[in-house]
Order: sequence, then structure tokens, then C-alpha cells
Amino acid sequence: MPSEEAIIADSSPLIGLAKIGQLDLLPLLARRIIVPPAVWNEVVNPAMSAPGAREVAGCKWLEIVTPDPAAVAPLLILLGAGEAEAIALAQRETSAVLLLDDLRARKIAARLNLRRMGTIALLGRAKREGLVGKFQPLLERLMNSGMHIRQDLVDAALKEAGE
Repeated sequence: MPSEEAIIADSSPLIGLAKIGQLDLLPLLARRIIVPPAVWNEVVNPAMSAPGAREVAGCKWLEIVTPDPAAVAPLLILLGAGEAEAIALAQRETSAVLLLDDLRARKIAARLNLRRMGTIALLGRAKREGLVGKFQPLLERLMNSGMHIRQDLVDAALKEAGE
């Protein structure tokens, strides 16, 4: 039974999870997986050919939900369209957890008192809930796929996971 009501995902976590073959963790952790149109377009748009585009496009459990443009507009001053739309949706869907890695977006979400987690925290939760075996190989695959992760964050995540 998923532990969260909903996860609202930004682009980089979707791409990262797709690169390491772990996209299917999302529906195991939440009843609903929501992406705003800007995130969908960033990831799946064929002209962009983003890594993981095919995998994300094949996820029948993803819900594309359009946020209120009035809520998005002020966020676009500081954020890209995907992050702005995801945060605007999280403001409306108060039971949702916002899944995003961008530091600026995470700081803004924190100022707005939104529940949030990054890709590493999501993988840590999957480990704690017994959905994945070893945590360290997943982190290594993420880093090898091009995701930059600070060493202090890696160390803290491994310690928390008991590895």
C-alpha cells in the first residue's frame, strides 16, 4: 500500500529514476503520480530527446495536471516552467509531496511550507519500505548517469540507510 497520497514530480527526478531503471518505484510509494504539462514536455518532447523520455512516456500511471496560471506566473520570475508548475500544483494539492532536485526550487518550496523530497530521499524511502535491496548501488548508478550529488549528501544518505 503506497505511503503517500500523491507525488508531484519535476523533470530531473523522473529522468534520474528512468536512467537507473527505477521509475516504477513511484506508484509503489504514492497512490497518484502527478506531473504538470511543462514537466511532461521537458521530459517527453521528442525534439528534446531527453534521456528517459521513452520510459516516462510509457508510464500509464502518470497524471498530467494543469496548474492555475495565476499561481504559476509569480514563480516563473525565479524558476523554470517545470519547477514553477510543479510548485503551483503542490500549493493546490496540499496532501502531495513535491519531488524535485533543483536547489532554488527546493528553497522556494520550503518557504511556501510545501512537503518536498529529492530523488535521493525517494530512493532512501524505497529502501526503508523494502522496495529496493541495496541503496549504495542505486546512488552510484545515479552519479554515473550524470547526476551531480554532493559527497556529504551521499554519506548522510548511506548512513541513514544503514549502509
